[in-house]
Amino acid sequence: QVHLVESGGGLVQPGGSLRLSCAPSGITSSRYYMSWYRQAPGNEREWVATITVPGGITNYADSVKGRYTISRDSSDNTINLQMSGLEPEDTAVYYCNVRFSGSPLNYWGQGTQVTVSS
Repeated sequence: QVHLVESGGGLVQPGGSLRLSCAPSGITSSRYYMSWYRQAPGNEREWVATITVPGGITNYADSVKGRYTISRDSSDNTINLQMSGLEPEDTAVYYCNVRFSGSPLNYWGQGTQVTVSS
């Protein structure tokens, strides 16, 4: 069974930085996509960033490009999302997602709250 556990959310002032982590377990496939999504109150869940495994190819939503960096720690497969230049509009629950190559299966973490406010 695949499990994703997010951590690192919290309250940060505008212009500040925060790093989210996603610890996966139960993944047996050798090719998959790890992503971050976010959902603000009253909004639909939106895609933020993706990294391919293996390969480490990254893609970002235009709204976060240049401010966010997604990375993978190959020692334990943890996925990190380094966020900088945070704005109040970045306030949302951030979710980790894994999708397997050639399969419709995908799994979600429980989410971690990020609040950007002065």
